Amino acid sequence: MKDFKEIRVVDNFYQSSSFFPMPLTLIGTLDENGEQTSFGAYSLIFPYYIAGKEYYAMVLECRNTSNTCKGLLRHGKCTINFLPYTKKGFANHVDMGFPGDTPEEKIKNLHFTPIDSLSQELDPNHKYPKILKEAVQVMECSWVKELDNAQDDKVQEEYEGPYHNFNGITSKYGAHFILKIDHIVLKEKYQQALIHGSTRSNFCPLPTNWGYRDSKNFWCSPYRKPQAVGIPNREIDLTSLHYAASRLNTDVKFTDDALLTIVKVPRPFLKLVLTKCVEWADENGVKVITEKEMKIINDKRSEDKK
Repeated sequence: MKDFKEIRVVDNFYQSSSFFPMPLTLIGTLDENGEQTSFGAYSLIFPYYIAGKEYYAMVLECRNTSNTCKGLLRHGKCTINFLPYTKKGFANHVDMGFPGDTPEEKIKNLHFTPIDSLSQELDPNHKYPKILKEAVQVMECSWVKELDNAQDDKVQEEYEGPYHNFNGITSKYGAHFILKIDHIVLKEKYQQALIHGSTRSNFCPLPTNWGYRDSKNFWCSPYRKPQAVGIPNREIDLTSLHYAASRLNTDVKFTDDALLTIVKVPRPFLKLVLTKCVEWADENGVKVITEKEMKIINDKRSEDKK
């Protein structure tokens, strides 16, 4: 421990008591009348449900008096706009994070270009928050207000307890929102990178936000091309694969050549992979999965990704 020194953990510890990398986003919500989109700067936005649920979700942490909180409480919709770094763009991002501005002031001061979202195009009879043309990636989301019994939370000037644990108004000054992902849209270059494989040249150029420090400045690191490291070359032996397959509650069988196609799957994910294969087999009336069927399953997964 001689190389380390402890620091006191205080409010906003992620930027006052540590160095914590965060995304650079502007989150769009509808104003009180549900007509115009106001954008606020946020970095405390993270993946929440990533697998094993009927939907995927992000979690947002914000002030409960912010325009974004009010917009979500009233209308339940938002867009998470991931922005590339430019000096002027970051300056406007900081301006959009200034507390106390009205939605009208936010809209007036915005230097980015709002455009209709995919949700709006698919459902023109209802109003949805806009997205930003300059974003490289956008998540269009709906607040899951039923979680933690937050459905009765309303906009107030001040919030007295009791507070929720993880969704809705969670403290005197704070709020958390579990946001179901309705759509993810990206600029075509980066969408194609996800489908066909990422390289250093087509990686999405997302910067790193470091927050507000020393009561003086906001800090952000421009994007730098990432480095790639291959996964460890560890293979599961065939006997272990047969054992794992035999423990599934199914009559579907796997041939040796089928199991050999998944020898590099990490053990914690093996049951999930085998279960998905069995689900496909049941849907298609297959009782024995061979290498041929495994190729079909993999091709289907690639098509679903597209």
